[in-house]
Amino acid sequence: MTLLVTGGAGFIGGAVVTAAIRRGERVRILDSLRADVHGAGPFDEGDIEFIRGDVRDSDAVAAALVGVDAVCHQAAKVGLGVDFFDAPDYVGSNDLGTAVLLAEMARAGIARLVIASSMVVYGEGAYRGANGPARPAPRTTADLEAGRFDPFDDDGNPLAPELIDEDAVLDPRNVYAITKLTQEQLATSWARNTGGAVAALRYHNVYGPGMPQNTPYAGVASLFRSALERGEVPRVFEDGAQRRDFVHVADVASANLAALDWTATAPAGTSRAFNIGSGDIHTIGELATELTTLAGAQPPTVTGEFRLGDVRHITASSARARAELDWLPSVTFADGMKEFATAPLRAPAN
Repeated sequence: MTLLVTGGAGFIGGAVVTAAIRRGERVRILDSLRADVHGAGPFDEGDIEFIRGDVRDSDAVAAALVGVDAVCHQAAKVGLGVDFFDAPDYVGSNDLGTAVLLAEMARAGIARLVIASSMVVYGEGAYRGANGPARPAPRTTADLEAGRFDPFDDDGNPLAPELIDEDAVLDPRNVYAITKLTQEQLATSWARNTGGAVAALRYHNVYGPGMPQNTPYAGVASLFRSALERGEVPRVFEDGAQRRDFVHVADVASANLAALDWTATAPAGTSRAFNIGSGDIHTIGELATELTTLAGAQPPTVTGEFRLGDVRHITASSARARAELDWLPSVTFADGMKEFATAPLRAPAN
């Protein structure tokens, strides 16, 4: 198989490239090497075929697709964003870029696609209250300022967080989340129109070696590690009790390969979403404490600060991926954190 990995010079894309090469696949990378992601210096592609280009550029995409059997689409602008002025870049990078890629795949007759989606398409995670399952509305500024971080039902009773599955109602609550859902919907339309097969992998909190550092668009694990690299104490927002599923990048890469295999046998016109998580739930405060302990640093600071658009609890049921992709994560939280606490990060972004 000849595989095109868009964003293959990035954190997750690079892990997918490595895993595919080790499995014996031929790999081509299309990456724009954005300075706000990759930092200084060129990408060292070694023996891998590398095309520097933007997924919004149809000529670059068409050239990258020549002779390709399947595509793993990782190129995207990630993170919650700094402010709403980021919106045009998110929409252009994520949605326009995906539309261009899909159009060129249709033109080239390529029918197998794995696309990187995210847990953010759900909004808040799944909850259960006194009257059964519940999906709370977005948290208000007033509640957050008062330190009322956990969602409540309409009667003011606390809701208990549960695992969320792929059939849950989607409720994207920030620009990044909206663009990820739009990417999924564009891919679904492509599959229906072309007879292709697409697996949309809804990543939960991915971490591991090679994460970008010192950028506001990175995940919370990178923000904490970046602080430690600078000799600072990680700052934990809210009360640190936000529940997340931290999944190692090597497991995410293996999920991509399993999903690629699935696209080879899926019925024509199929689009399927899969949660990709470890199944081992931890809080953001536990993550910060684990990293500072392993680094021999002072304990993290719990600030009580918050960001509108953040959700309180979001944890995955990855049962579908286990059953249908025959995929299992292999890196435990303890082992992953022990490695991540000292693993090299990507050069600081500009």
